[in-house]
Amino acid sequence: MESEDDMQDANDVESLEDFYSGDTAIDSDGDYDFVDQDSEDSDEFNSRRHMQNCSILEEADIRLWQEDDITRVSTVLSISRVEASILLRHYNWRVSKVLDEWFADEEKVRRAVGLLAKPGVEFPNAREMTCGICFETFPREVMSAASCGHPFCCLCWSGYIGAAINDGPGCLTLRCPDPSCNAAVGLDMINMAASEEDKKKYDRYFRRSYIEDNRKAKWCPAPGCEHAVEFVVGSGTYDVTCHCSYGFCWNCTEEAHRPVDCSTVSKWIMKNSAESENMNWILANSKPCPRCKRPIEKNQGCMHITCTPPCKFEFCWLCLGSWSEHGERTGGFYACNRYETGKQEGVYDEAERRREMAKNSLERYTHYYERWATNQSSRQKALGDLQLMQNVHLEKLSDIQCQPESQLKFIIEAWLQIVECRRVLKWTYAYGYYLPEHEHAKRQFFEYLQGEAEAGLERLHQCAEKELQVYLNAEGPSKDFNEFRTKLAGLTRSTGPKSTGGGSSKSRNGRGKSSSSKSSGPRLVIRSG
Repeated sequence: MESEDDMQDANDVESLEDFYSGDTAIDSDGDYDFVDQDSEDSDEFNSRRHMQNCSILEEADIRLWQEDDITRVSTVLSISRVEASILLRHYNWRVSKVLDEWFADEEKVRRAVGLLAKPGVEFPNAREMTCGICFETFPREVMSAASCGHPFCCLCWSGYIGAAINDGPGCLTLRCPDPSCNAAVGLDMINMAASEEDKKKYDRYFRRSYIEDNRKAKWCPAPGCEHAVEFVVGSGTYDVTCHCSYGFCWNCTEEAHRPVDCSTVSKWIMKNSAESENMNWILANSKPCPRCKRPIEKNQGCMHITCTPPCKFEFCWLCLGSWSEHGERTGGFYACNRYETGKQEGVYDEAERRREMAKNSLERYTHYYERWATNQSSRQKALGDLQLMQNVHLEKLSDIQCQPESQLKFIIEAWLQIVECRRVLKWTYAYGYYLPEHEHAKRQFFEYLQGEAEAGLERLHQCAEKELQVYLNAEGPSKDFNEFRTKLAGLTRSTGPKSTGGGSSKSRNGRGKSSSSKSSGPRLVIRSG
């Protein structure tokens, strides 16, 4: 009974299962090799990067697709649209799964979902009835029941549904208020009993469930963005770009981090936000008070340390012995003979070794983190410069140089390249931090390529940022502007090939226009080893 679309959905889901389980081109262990973009192996990689790897969905697209699926299930199974929506919601909006399960065992599906073939109890035909919640007697006209037939007054229905909606998306699986009944409460009851505000909340939960329960689609994680992104399996890269210009990784939903794998990014972000580096700093730059054990940082030259109240213990910074046992005979205020003697005898070896290891670890982390953060801040600055160029400077330059803006697009392309390259270089420092120390050849090759990529980017950034100012500040057309065009375009091409990390709009069944968000990548790429 499956159509070709259902078969495609099933194949896509299987491919995504392989992706999430790690059976993809990206090695879950993070075993990557940096390769030159000119190699033959990279040609296939680059060709895949030109494929559109996602479709961007707006609210209208989501609503249309959702209604199409409901209509399709309702028509094929000859059930109401309310029942069809309950079925689809239960099976995570997978049409093929709904049809397979329904035709395999309809009664089992009805019991699981709460769709009763006939009412569990007969709706009384009396003029007055007793509500099963408030136990008040009401005329028959103000009593309502779900498909099961259990009658409740409209006021209790409104309170019951309103409380469920205010509790969150769990209201989408609402059941009859009768404790012994498993009948599902559908959209018809919501529209009848809920307030207008609650209806809007329910509708929002209902629409969002179409994306949140769909393994092939996710919401854009950018703050305030209402777009969804449908992933195209087999497109070669998991970095996607929304129409809001935010790029993120489809797998982990962190910001786009090609060429670094998700596990490395996760570890790096955790390390940046965890307290481990604070403890390393404390261990490397402080010593515990011998009495109260609180860490103390030495901020003056003298070795005579006094702990803060209420402890107030006075001790020697070097040997941690009581200061009352110190004086000129132990070396004075700036030395400690007891410490030197104890160090020669190995008394302080372990403590010094731990402190030295912590200091080295902190210095190594600081080295990589500073460069990671510097490229991040440079990228943010470049994004601001790009926006300024698009909105202000491009028109100004067009007037000064007497050239149409269409002939100045090479400047925008250069800034797009800079933004993308800064992103890639930023994450190479996270990659470098986790490279094993014993793999010297791999580390040397990586650092060589990283240095080459950074040098090329600096030349491009310098040209786009500073050399361009000469022409922006000129009073009239410059004779050597075409030479500048050739230089900047050449630096842009040599820094890295263009890649499409964006997606098309409304791609289902070929509807809508296709648009891609272009970004550029430097020549430094990673492939699984």
